[in-house]
Amino acid sequence: MVKELDEKNEALPDHVGWRLWQASRAWQAEFGAAMRAAGHAWFTEARAGLLGHIPRGGTRQSALIERSATSKQAVQQLLDGLEAEGVLERLPDPRDGRGKLVRYTRKGLDALRDGDRVKLQIEHDYVSRIGRHRFAALMDALRSLDAGPADGSQEAPETK
Repeated sequence: MVKELDEKNEALPDHVGWRLWQASRAWQAEFGAAMRAAGHAWFTEARAGLLGHIPRGGTRQSALIERSATSKQAVQQLLDGLEAEGVLERLPDPRDGRGKLVRYTRKGLDALRDGDRVKLQIEHDYVSRIGRHRFAALMDALRSLDAGPADGSQEAPETK
């Protein structure tokens, strides 16, 4: 279908989902490049997606699998790589001998600190590009969208 649209030179529809996706992809690419430039060559989008589910104080591996909504095998593979890179460590859970705790190493905590700095720099660049008021309005709009429908329902409003 996309190929047919491309061949006919028809424009794809311009909608909020497309714009949010494009902005997200651009942000992720900029963030990833900055993290690698800051010395975190191990940093990839897939690894970042998993790290976003690990609190700074660590978590149980089983909770991480549940939170990430990813297969056990995929999480295991990502953890293996992050552990081999020295970013995370897995320790026996003292409350459950069968379980594992996943926590950041010093290298991992340093990466989180650099990530915070990079995110603030990207935000500063966005403010410079679109202005303080438009950026504040964007943040307010995104928070409102993240909160869900105003009436608490999960259904889209009817259109007339």
